[in-house]
Amino acid sequence: QLQLVESGGGWVQAGGSLKLSCAASGRTFLSYMGWFRQAPGKEREFVAGISNSGSNIIYADSVKGRFTISRDNAKNTVYLQTNTLSHEDTAVYYCAANTYPSTTPRVYDFWGQGTQVTVSS
Repeated sequence: QLQLVESGGGWVQAGGSLKLSCAASGRTFLSYMGWFRQAPGKEREFVAGISNSGSNIIYADSVKGRFTISRDNAKNTVYLQTNTLSHEDTAVYYCAANTYPSTTPRVYDFWGQGTQVTVSS
């Protein structure tokens, strides 16, 4: 069983930054890790993804140049550095694990509980 726990969310002013973490516990295996977010009244959307080795990375157009995904396999942790945050970034941020690369939420097998990011206007 793989358990994912996000942390690092908070309430920040526009232009600020947060570093989100996703810690994995339990059994581990080679997985593609993704960050997703869901804003109030909106569908869950893909933010960023990273391969097990860290060599294959993809970002949503809305966060390119502002967000950075990374992972530390020794710590079983995936990170999302979020910079230059705006009100449009306000959402619950989730990490998820899958066996292959995908930007579609429904194909991911494991999900964390989410961490709230709120950016003041």
